[in-house]
Amino acid sequence: MVVYLLEKSRLTYQQPLERCYHSFYNIMSDQVPDLKEKCLLSNNILDYWYVSQGKITVPTIDDKEDMMFADEAFDVLGFTETEKYDVYKNTACMMHMGNMTKDFVPVGKEEQAEIKDDTNAKKVANLAGIDPEWMVNYFCKPKLKVGAEWVTKGSTCAAASNSVAGIARAVYERTFRIIVDKCNETLIDPTMKKVQYIGVLDIAGFEIFDYNGFEQICINYVNEKLQQFFNQHMFTLEQEEYVREGLDWANVDFGMDLQKCIDMFEKP
Repeated sequence: MVVYLLEKSRLTYQQPLERCYHSFYNIMSDQVPDLKEKCLLSNNILDYWYVSQGKITVPTIDDKEDMMFADEAFDVLGFTETEKYDVYKNTACMMHMGNMTKDFVPVGKEEQAEIKDDTNAKKVANLAGIDPEWMVNYFCKPKLKVGAEWVTKGSTCAAASNSVAGIARAVYERTFRIIVDKCNETLIDPTMKKVQYIGVLDIAGFEIFDYNGFEQICINYVNEKLQQFFNQHMFTLEQEEYVREGLDWANVDFGMDLQKCIDMFEKP
């Protein structure tokens, strides 16, 4: 498996009709008895701001059943107990990081960010296996390289919260890629010649929301480029070949052509 494009923005923000990634609701389902205790989680999904800004339930999704399948899949794919729980802990860590963004308070005339109540920070650090004081210090007073020297700069509350959000999205991506790497390690026999390839394409194309950030534009652009490639090779060229061969064929309409949008994005 190869990861080309991974959406991460929904981790830290959802619109009213959106749901965050299903894994967060799965681990809250009580399917794995000791999971919440090990991940320092409460019993209420609404306690975690990052994953409760939009919809928290979907009528057609059974989170308890999905968690059962996911937990079994980890075992089948050769994850050790430690590796499996590390994935769960990383998932919970991101939930606690959302709460941590609310803990920064402005101090002094320059309103530099500090954390007075470090309860959430300690949970994040515990799950991540790092020192909480060191972590908070780097969010509140990051080091910048100026010339050949490193200097410490105080962050505002907004800047510190954005830093936490950025790290949370990075943790999400790295955890996702670790799972993919482990799946490949289990499923691929390096001695076998690769003779087949399965490509999975999300052909939805553009998604238009009430609020569309820069990352959504990037996602839409890449999705549409992929869709145009797919349309060209699977429909247009194939159908042209059928016509040349004189086959009795009714052309397939593959939907709206948004090439003009791509051209607009690619203008210098």
